[in-house]
Amino acid sequence: MFFERPESGEVAVLVHLDLSDEEDREDPREFEELALSAGADPVALVGGARHRPSPQYFIGAGKVEEIAEQVRLHEAELVLFNHALSPGQERNLERVLKCRVLDRTGLILDIFAQRARTYEGKLQVELAQLEHMSTRLIRGWTHLERQKGGIGLRGPGETQLETDRRLLRARIKSIHRRLEKVRRQRDQGRRARRRSETPTLSLVGYTNAGKSTLFNALTTSDVYAANQLFATLDPTLRRIELADVGPAVLADTVGFIRHLPHKLVEAFRATLQETIEATLLLHVIDAASEERDLNIGEVHAVLDEIGADQVPMLEVYNKIDLIEGALPRIDRDADGKPVRVWLSAQQGLGLDLLFEAASELLGQDIVHRWLTLEPREGAFRAQLYALGAVLAERVADDGQLELEVRTRKRDFLQALSRAGIRPERYLEPAH
Repeated sequence: MFFERPESGEVAVLVHLDLSDEEDREDPREFEELALSAGADPVALVGGARHRPSPQYFIGAGKVEEIAEQVRLHEAELVLFNHALSPGQERNLERVLKCRVLDRTGLILDIFAQRARTYEGKLQVELAQLEHMSTRLIRGWTHLERQKGGIGLRGPGETQLETDRRLLRARIKSIHRRLEKVRRQRDQGRRARRRSETPTLSLVGYTNAGKSTLFNALTTSDVYAANQLFATLDPTLRRIELADVGPAVLADTVGFIRHLPHKLVEAFRATLQETIEATLLLHVIDAASEERDLNIGEVHAVLDEIGADQVPMLEVYNKIDLIEGALPRIDRDADGKPVRVWLSAQQGLGLDLLFEAASELLGQDIVHRWLTLEPREGAFRAQLYALGAVLAERVADDGQLELEVRTRKRDFLQALSRAGIRPERYLEPAH
């Protein structure tokens, strides 16, 4: 980062307004969680209501005085707004409050910067930070005067601000090039999985819904999981085994949040590609959350924005241990297809049901039937045994050999091909 803010106390005053437009409303409790996740020490919450934001300060002049009083009282060095501020509003507020002012987007970017662990994750966060910072750059140089004329100083030149903007643009281009290289490497991995027809299950959901805890429970991994927002940033892939399906890849991805900054969605597009190209999305939902329905809506909005709204989805209602009387179960639609699984990743309840539902949804191309083999089809019988596809074998009254077979359609077709048998002989509708 070029322009790190000076490290100072993290004592913070929080500001939250209830706006008349439902679309712009934020959750004050979630805001406090964001502040705590960033490492702030919230000492006061200044609330209020406005019909529409003020162009100069976002809030009214009276509210500015109230915040200034809280800053003086608590000796706070940071004021956090639960809203998106324009660069001008941030500068005006900092001038009056005499301390740093950060809006919701800047706060989320800061959390992301703390959580990124991989090379790719750090690049993505830096890109989002630099693009956010480019509109706020002047603030860092208010102590410098504009370049003046004078003897020996006239002629072409650039101000410190212009120099920084040029450096910033160069750094952003450099990061884009590096991320493009990472994307190509990821694409190679995805293409290899597609060639081997290995299905990918991608965990998506609102932040802190329990995705990483579920990921660890399903894969016996030790991915960092904590009761805080954005505990996971970098995508993690693990191999799992599903009945009737075989090997599959499970991906843990970044959590979504209400009004996720667009710059972050853009910056994390390489990471979110695992979601876009997944075979099945496992939408992890905090079943005990009071904001459950709103959070579900936000996840669908982000999936729509990144182009993953058409990927098949299974809802996973997690944390049922926090709901009195709730038991693990699978909910099915009118056709009997699984649409929802209720479980507790923390307690390990219902994980077998999730495996069962995912296997059902991914294993729809399963061949399960009795076959009557002709005497000359011994090679085909050997192929089926090699696949582990034979469940039972018997001799019919007329002396013909009958096999009960259950395997993936792809493997069944390959066995037929190797044995030189036409597919239509055995792929008639099951009786």
